[in-house]
Amino acid sequence: MNRLGGTTSPYLLQHAENPVDWWPWGPEAFEEARRRDVPVLLSVGYSACHWCHVMAGESFEDEATAGYMNEHFVNIKVDREERPDVDAVYMEAVQAATGQGGWPMTVFLTADGEPFYFGTYFPPAPRHGMASFPQVLEGVTAAWTGRREEVAEVAGRIVRELAGRSLAHGGGGVPGEEELAQALLGLTREYDAQRGGFGGAPKFPSSMVVEFLLRHHARTGAEGALQMAADTCEAMARGGIYDQLGGGFARYSVDRDWVVPHFEKMLYDNALLCRVYAHLWRATGSDLARRVAVETADFMVRELRTPEGGFTSALDADSDDGGGKHVEGAFYVWTPEQLRAVLGESDAEFAAQYFGVTEEGTFEEGASVLQLPQGGDVAAAGRAESVRQRLLAAREERPRPGRDDKIVAAWNGLAIAALAETGAYFDRPDLVERATEAADLLVRVHLDDAARLARTSKDGKAGANAGVLEDYGDVAEGFLALAGVTGEGAWLEFAGFLLDIVLDRFVGEGGALFDTADDAERLIRRPQDPTDNATPSGWTAAAGALLSFAAHTGSERHRDAAEGALGVVKALGPRAPRFIGWGLAVAEALLDGPREVAVVGPAGDAGTAELHRTALLGTAPGAVVAAGAAGSDEFPLLTDRPLVDGRPAAYVCRQFVCAAPTTEVGVLRGELAVFE
Repeated sequence: MNRLGGTTSPYLLQHAENPVDWWPWGPEAFEEARRRDVPVLLSVGYSACHWCHVMAGESFEDEATAGYMNEHFVNIKVDREERPDVDAVYMEAVQAATGQGGWPMTVFLTADGEPFYFGTYFPPAPRHGMASFPQVLEGVTAAWTGRREEVAEVAGRIVRELAGRSLAHGGGGVPGEEELAQALLGLTREYDAQRGGFGGAPKFPSSMVVEFLLRHHARTGAEGALQMAADTCEAMARGGIYDQLGGGFARYSVDRDWVVPHFEKMLYDNALLCRVYAHLWRATGSDLARRVAVETADFMVRELRTPEGGFTSALDADSDDGGGKHVEGAFYVWTPEQLRAVLGESDAEFAAQYFGVTEEGTFEEGASVLQLPQGGDVAAAGRAESVRQRLLAAREERPRPGRDDKIVAAWNGLAIAALAETGAYFDRPDLVERATEAADLLVRVHLDDAARLARTSKDGKAGANAGVLEDYGDVAEGFLALAGVTGEGAWLEFAGFLLDIVLDRFVGEGGALFDTADDAERLIRRPQDPTDNATPSGWTAAAGALLSFAAHTGSERHRDAAEGALGVVKALGPRAPRFIGWGLAVAEALLDGPREVAVVGPAGDAGTAELHRTALLGTAPGAVVAAGAAGSDEFPLLTDRPLVDGRPAAYVCRQFVCAAPTTEVGVLRGELAVFE
């Protein structure tokens, strides 16, 4: 066993038995490289990464390759999900040098951490114009021993170029109507009207863009925005990217039609999509949106929840095919013969038509990914549900994909928001309870006495890595959503603790934000990326939480910080709307106010509950909700808000103007749904 055996990362532990003498990231590894006068080979990946497993099997488990690596390099393994700062800095270098990036990421460094040669996956033998991994290792060794001055010059130039990339997109004014209209136009140009979604293959679920479209429609009444959101969600829900038996979404579709997914299931995708489908139902009443939101929530609870109450990171794309071979998608795909074995001839024929299973197959080796290619037939609904349950039960007997059991703070924050709201919308108090338990875990395990967050935990123990900006922003977002649903002001208070750390440790000049705190480990540059990718960037997540907290509390400091951070949306929204979707959604909230709703009334009173639920179902972008008894000090918004004629009442304010309090659900609904 190498040095990874004592780590807690499931990804690093997957490599603990490699013949490669791996080191975890840390100063000791670089000191060893300096002592031996050899370069560092940095390999970055994550546990659910298919090609990470492939490269490991081909190269890192090969004795000859490992022997060469051990002789000529100090080899460092990094879990990108534990150290997003390390991943971000070197991925930026890879993308700048090669024009593309991805995982596994392979970077060669000096003992000072300066990169000089880059790549991603390297095959064991030359393939499709790619050099083999042994050729790369030999080439780097030759350069290091024979052309050291050239290596040093390249490394120094790369570091200087990266250092000059610091952003100045803060404080340039907030995005307004013009920028958001331009962003919508840009999305319209990139929209796939035939298949839903944006761009070509591979096609990713654009959850944050859909959230912007829903908010834009709520604020302006733009029907085109709602149509793009609804059609995209329906296409994904009917496609193979959605698990038609067990619920939940795969990472992305390899094709434009959402047919064949990359089968890994990530917590962050499912949390974001669960919330989006719940919001789509809130806007449209779509039965499909309701079903997908609830099924996705149930998937997270059933398959990702830990005994400690948190949610694990991912399920692997690969699993045993039943014959001892690990194959991508083996757990999820079906052949007509497999359908017949479970269902019998008649129901198998029905299931094949219903789920789009063909003799040729839509995936590999005659297997098909289940879809819902046609509209629902009400008469067949009962039969379809029976078939689905039987197939699901049979699938449970298959070898399951591996699970990455670490808890990532940011992604649990996203899950808390999704489960709290889904539970509130659909009368599922169990989901709200699961959200509360996850929030409790973050407070107990991840949050120290100074309100500093640990990035990860496992088995109820915090990891050693400090939280980054996305952890603070997303956990604060989750706590704020939970506060609105439960009426428990403690969650607002905890969000405030986290956001104070953001203001004190992560804000740069002019409102710009950094991904790491000012007292974090020094890398070759301080990472800073405002673009939304698979998750909201730390920058936009923090902006959204700061804005909501300011609406709850009236804090000008938090409002000013949110507006300063949104300068980047003004700059990037019109040019690259697909990559700053959450920032655009936050900008919609800013333009709308956001609205502040206080519901006062006795706990357990039916009138109070009805007003509270109506407030939560309001579509006004980013509206914040506080609920509690008259005279309660749980929330600032409840201060000086009495009952009206002894009855529960709702107060709605927006941009320093308050409507008259109302006891009527219909009036409140109108105040939270009218666009101007």
